[in-house]
Amino acid sequence: MKEWFMGLSWYEHIYLWLGVAATVFLIVQIILMCFSAFGGDIDIDGDGDIDVDTDSGVSLFTTKSITAFFAVGCWAGLLVCSLASPSLHWLSVIVAVVTGAAAWAVVILLMRAMLKLQYNGNLQTEKLVGASATVYVGIPAERGGRGKITLNAQGRFLELDAVTDDKEKINYNEVVEIIATENECTVVKRAEKK
Repeated sequence: MKEWFMGLSWYEHIYLWLGVAATVFLIVQIILMCFSAFGGDIDIDGDGDIDVDTDSGVSLFTTKSITAFFAVGCWAGLLVCSLASPSLHWLSVIVAVVTGAAAWAVVILLMRAMLKLQYNGNLQTEKLVGASATVYVGIPAERGGRGKITLNAQGRFLELDAVTDDKEKINYNEVVEIIATENECTVVKRAEKK
């Protein structure tokens, strides 16, 4: 082992030490992710600011992608450097950059795929306007009180408070249309019969 280490060229030493450092850092990141101590990812923006990114889109420059680039690229470069003759060490740089870029791209694609699986569960009430619903608890006329409506929206069954500006009470099981949302309450009107 000592003879192998002493026989490494300066190219191989660079690949070895960068590969070891990147691999250790990658293992630390994986362990921290498993225990949720560092669920986010440091994101280096084009303006030089460093932000912690936890739930937004995935940037190209994250600690995970950069670490993957160096870990995979350096080990591939070391392999090619040790197999090729000294006159072909320049080839190891190309292989290291290409394999590192491939690892970078795979990490970015995997992170984006995982983000698509997330669901925050927040109800986006502004997207309910125009939807049809069924009255569950009668709605008093002219905002004289609150009733309840039910509908399927945004991938789930919803039961929401409702008021109306109609002159007459809207009774149980009537179909209504949501015309606005305000103060955690929907404003509805009788749906036009077709």
